[in-house]
Amino acid sequence: MNRRSVVAVPLVCGLLLVGTGCGGGKKKEAESTGGPTPTSSAERQKFAKTRFVTNAGLAAGAAYQWVIKPYRNGAFKKGADGRTVALVKAGLAGTFSYNRFKAAVNNAKGDPTLSKAVAPLTAGIDSLKGLTTKFRKGDATDNDANDFDKVINNVKDAGKGAGAPVTDQVPSYSDIQKG
Repeated sequence: MNRRSVVAVPLVCGLLLVGTGCGGGKKKEAESTGGPTPTSSAERQKFAKTRFVTNAGLAAGAAYQWVIKPYRNGAFKKGADGRTVALVKAGLAGTFSYNRFKAAVNNAKGDPTLSKAVAPLTAGIDSLKGLTTKFRKGDATDNDANDFDKVINNVKDAGKGAGAPVTDQVPSYSDIQKG
């Protein structure tokens, strides 16, 4: 047996095993039942407030834990002990918060009351993208920290006014790294 055969036979057998494991019979059964899919508009509306509260809470918790609180404690100042780690965490947390706030606004579209309450906040949430870069680079000022805090509080107030009170939920650092 030559060298190519020794490599090719196990490779072909492995591909055959992987290919047969990709059945998908259950997928066809679910499609044939005719029931509502998890992303139907009725279910999206039913859970819009819950998803909004979860995403906004995670965004607010991450921002307070790794951006606002360390900034106010002086962790981002030049020469501060652990500054580099704090800046990296703030950059990741800021990006995570921006992402979760965008998801929360998208979730709010499923509930008419919440959608109206959150719509004016879109520009403020979009401004977080630039603030995240400032925090990551260490160029943030007190005004930037206050702006970040203001956006968070505005989203919380909008949720509360629409019957979806938002409480901070601090995600783990590994959750923030995953995005």
